[in-house]
Amino acid sequence: MTLKSEPKLALVIGATGGVGGAVAERLLAGGWRVRALNRDPQTAQRTRGSPGLEWVKGDAMIEADAVAAAEGASLVVHGANPPGYNNWAGLQLPMLNASIAAAKAAGARLVFPGTVYNYGPDAFPSLTEASPQQPRTRKGAIRVQMEQALTRASREDGLKVLIVRCGDFFGPRPGNNWLSQGMVKSGKPIAAVTYPGPLTVAHCWAYLPDVAETMVRLAEDEANLGDFEVFHMRGQTLTGDELVAALAVAAGRKLPVSRLPWFAVRAMAPLNETMREMLEMRYLWETPVMLDNTRLVARLGAEPHTPIVDALRTALEGANALPHRPKALAA
Repeated sequence: MTLKSEPKLALVIGATGGVGGAVAERLLAGGWRVRALNRDPQTAQRTRGSPGLEWVKGDAMIEADAVAAAEGASLVVHGANPPGYNNWAGLQLPMLNASIAAAKAAGARLVFPGTVYNYGPDAFPSLTEASPQQPRTRKGAIRVQMEQALTRASREDGLKVLIVRCGDFFGPRPGNNWLSQGMVKSGKPIAAVTYPGPLTVAHCWAYLPDVAETMVRLAEDEANLGDFEVFHMRGQTLTGDELVAALAVAAGRKLPVSRLPWFAVRAMAPLNETMREMLEMRYLWETPVMLDNTRLVARLGAEPHTPIVDALRTALEGANALPHRPKALAA
């Protein structure tokens, strides 16, 4: 008689967010046990949790809480992120340090979502895993510091790290992203698009279920991973015109386009942290930014890729922004 092996355990820190939630769902679908850390587990489970998650009470800023939650885990997913652009300097590194401590204590691999904020114009337009990280913004500098902390922990303490770098996230859950917070108004049928940059410039996007699929497939191939691994996802690389056209198909209606009023953002920036950080990120919309996924394709054979119209339709539905159509027309 063959005894059934116990499923592997993953700790997801930030399971109510975009990246953490998507990875948690993919892990559950793959047969993993998934533990989720949250300060208010009952509310999290009721409002944002996926069925099957094992919720534990704790604060992502407190190392002892993260370490206790990671007991028995072979994977720790760092999906925690401050809401909006608020207080990155005060929150990002302490949260990451707690995740590092948890992964080290459990002997687990730490999975970390990378961003293009790490790079300045000297590295554009095509970013590889070896591109120089010389950011021109405060937010970018913090992201570089976070990856440096991961590098030190790997080199000095033997922490196993997997970084998957992507473009701007969007997905089934509305949240802290440009699509559902800047271009489309969540909670009402889409009628127009506000675009932050020139419509002819290419920009890279990352559909969260594709990101989760990529992360989990890489993590499950532990035998072929080095101690410190970085992979870039190409994702959905689209000009503004292409994105608006795909949104129109997904919504089933023509969509007028207006430009984001940067003059208003600039005027509010001295008084509003979110506006200030948005203004600093403007350069990412004014020049083509693409991620070279050659290394990822060599490892997986192909990058997980949901057709853009399907991905946007799901995102609009999640944001309650799909136009309401008569039943006869929908049929």
